[in-house]
Amino acid sequence: MTDASPHRAWPGDATGAERLAEILRVDHAGEYGAVRIYEGQLAVLGNAPAGAAIRRMMDQERAHLRAFDKMLPANRVRPTLLTPLWHVAGFALGAGTALLGEKAAMACTAAVEEVIDAHYAAQVSELADERPELAGQLEAFRRDEVEHRDEALAAGATEAPGYEMLSTAIKAGSRLAIWLSTRI
Repeated sequence: MTDASPHRAWPGDATGAERLAEILRVDHAGEYGAVRIYEGQLAVLGNAPAGAAIRRMMDQERAHLRAFDKMLPANRVRPTLLTPLWHVAGFALGAGTALLGEKAAMACTAAVEEVIDAHYAAQVSELADERPELAGQLEAFRRDEVEHRDEALAAGATEAPGYEMLSTAIKAGSRLAIWLSTRI
């Protein structure tokens, strides 16, 4: 871990195998939550014009989740104990924002993906020297997330009613979910 890494080692911080477990656990949880958000959005907007874009993004998230589904047992890492919470919360967030309209659903996607972009970028930086193959895979996933964010912004995410408040709340919730899933 270098000084440039956003994850700084403090007394009591996980290192080595423990840190790898945290990374895999939180990333698995994030991809699971993303799939649930898109499932919630599709439950409301499945036949709307945004439905095709949401389905495509969800398919990419499912591919990411399948990769983590393989990495967890291969590295003897358990998923977060919060999976049942993310099952409900992800769907509720997706459906709730979709009920506010297509632009609000896109605002949700843009906000979540902005947080995930920074999250993956920090992990890629942290892992680049010691685990370059994993860093490369996370970088590929990060690029997909950036694509989702950019597509959501192009689809009018910032035009959603109450965009700033909605975006701020979703980003805060995403950061909290990351913090909790890393630890629990």
